[in-house]
Amino acid sequence: MSANVITKENFQTQVMESDKPVLLDFWASWCGPCRMVSPVVDEVAREHPELMVGKVNVDEQPELASAFQVMSIPMLVAMRNGKIVNQSVGARPKADILALVGA
Repeated sequence: MSANVITKENFQTQVMESDKPVLLDFWASWCGPCRMVSPVVDEVAREHPELMVGKVNVDEQPELASAFQVMSIPMLVAMRNGKIVNQSVGARPKADILALVGA
């Protein structure tokens, strides 16, 4: 399973109402470090079906980027029960991403 595309329209059902831990990747197509992290996030989504993994394009979803106070990308956010439990800015190795979400 690949990462879900998260928009303001599906945010409530996909993220806030998820019964799984959530990993969100805030990214943009022009961001070099984002392009490095993206395949790792996709790999995490495929290998960990117990997680809801989503990607938020900050250029297409400025409301969500603002709500999460995204100042630098890539920004990874781990959530449980609709609450932020951890976050990280910048490219990270897979082990760090998994640790962020507690997988």
